[in-house]
Amino acid sequence: MAGQIPQRFIDDLLGRVDVVEVVGERVQLKKAGRNYAGLCPFHQEKSPSFTVSADKQFYHCFGCGAHGNALRFLMEYDKLPFPEAVEQLAGRLGIEVPREGADDPRAQQREKKRKEGVNLLEVAASFYRERLKMQEGQSAQRYLQSRGLSPEVVSTYGIGYAPGGWEALKQHLNAKGISEPVQVEYGLLIHREDTGRTYDRFRDRVMFPIRDLRGRTIAFGGRVMGDEQPKYLNSPETPVFHKGRELYGLYEARQASSKLEQLVIVEGYMDVVALAQYDIHNAVATLGTATTEDHLSRLFRLVSRVVFCFDGDRAGRQAASRALETALPQMIDGREARFLFLPEGDDPDSLVRREGTQAFQDRVTCAMPLSEFLFEQAAQGRDLNTVEGRERFATHVLEALSKIPEGMLKSLLLEALAKRSGLAQAQLQELLAKRASAKERNEQAHWEPVEVSSTAPVPVASPGLSARSRRHGASQVLSTVGRIVQLLLHEPTLVAALPDTLDWLPEDEETPLCRELIALLRAGRYRSPQVVLAHFQGSHEGQVLAALAKRELLIPKAAREAELEGLIAHLLDRQRKRSPQEEYEALINLERSGQKLDHAQRQRLASLVMELAQRH
Repeated sequence: MAGQIPQRFIDDLLGRVDVVEVVGERVQLKKAGRNYAGLCPFHQEKSPSFTVSADKQFYHCFGCGAHGNALRFLMEYDKLPFPEAVEQLAGRLGIEVPREGADDPRAQQREKKRKEGVNLLEVAASFYRERLKMQEGQSAQRYLQSRGLSPEVVSTYGIGYAPGGWEALKQHLNAKGISEPVQVEYGLLIHREDTGRTYDRFRDRVMFPIRDLRGRTIAFGGRVMGDEQPKYLNSPETPVFHKGRELYGLYEARQASSKLEQLVIVEGYMDVVALAQYDIHNAVATLGTATTEDHLSRLFRLVSRVVFCFDGDRAGRQAASRALETALPQMIDGREARFLFLPEGDDPDSLVRREGTQAFQDRVTCAMPLSEFLFEQAAQGRDLNTVEGRERFATHVLEALSKIPEGMLKSLLLEALAKRSGLAQAQLQELLAKRASAKERNEQAHWEPVEVSSTAPVPVASPGLSARSRRHGASQVLSTVGRIVQLLLHEPTLVAALPDTLDWLPEDEETPLCRELIALLRAGRYRSPQVVLAHFQGSHEGQVLAALAKRELLIPKAAREAELEGLIAHLLDRQRKRSPQEEYEALINLERSGQKLDHAQRQRLASLVMELAQRH
């Protein structure tokens, strides 16, 4: 149903449900004073650090930092989108979820477009599966048979075939009334700017649907059956697909076992399905990108152990080194990462065929622990029989340890380093502390002053709102637009103080998030930052906003509206001083940096081109 869920309904709903009951149905809790305690469901632990407060209607884990109310718990534990989590809570009370703006034509249009996108990908997946069964799909059938895949595995993973023609899928979808712009937006058609022509993105390829945790198709990967290039072709980024967060085979792995203990990260689609053919159902693959922090965060929510599987050649070792760097900040106590290197010339597909299921599983069991791989990397090319070699070895390991969260693992690694380097553990601890202090001073030195209306810049440790902030480290001052986002997040009712139009916003990479936040606040009249965060859950924008939410807003409540007005006045003044040529160049540079311009920015760029052309 179209329309936003009213904030007042959400507030009332959270006031009527009991977080202890909601959590207690999924986690074994014991009374501990005024609170309840249990083992955290979001990371592996042996002693309880997870508490639920009946008074505050809040849960918190002192081990991994997971926290929130009953709504957030359902979203995190059951992997539910925000609206469905609200529906589930409301269902407990036997009440219907109201929607605002359901009769608004614009809201109806937005809902229609969203449904078109979701349904489109399922229709395309069905089309590809049917074409695999037809005469034109025989070459794909033979290819899959040659790879040893049974009809059961092909069916489980929904594998299909994209015909070789230029418009087979396009014509099929057009006949169903799905507009071509929507097909382009969701990555199924390619639009040529020079000719205006559209044609199928995937042609004469074996098709692998990429599914989210609920089993819905959100993208595709296509593999050629010969020697053409590229061998693999993935869907582009779309409103529902972000390759830095999704993993192929994760839905199928969860379907195969409700009690997953570990997941193996392999390189490609065929590795995943080949292992499944040999009854190994816990493999997943990244989608044409290196393993990201988002990937690991998602996996460690489901299992306590992740095994990276790499080729044994030089490229595989380099990829493993990058994966190690990504994994280090994720290694809180209770989590485990291992590294499996295959014989040179083999991939999981060829190896499991040659050695069989048990032999491959034995290799996984004997995979190198993170600690051993770390020490191996540090020792590479160094003579540990010399003082200089041991110094470089210890320096390399200390640099890695500085990235690992405080806990038992870090302490044990420090102890192991002391034994291997010959240095006293106390000395190493002191060196590690000095390194942390030096890093903090270095970050402080890179802070940039930002003009604001009335208060001093506030440093923020976050994924960053801008590329400039990311280049200068984790602790940064916020830009003017970043300050506005922070104010609106902490004080959503301030949206009423904004001008009706958003002409005051500059054309930079932070503006799309600010626009999206303002649109959400105006549509939903939200008063709770937590509910705002829930709308962005699972996205990069959600990470940025979550980091801002954790930082205290050092502005008195009474002064916040004046601060917001001052920031807007500063942006307007800056705009008045900027020439059309400077504004044009700013937009062009933004686009060249890889930032996709939103609709308002594209319109402004077009008007600037016209204006500058008339001047010349």
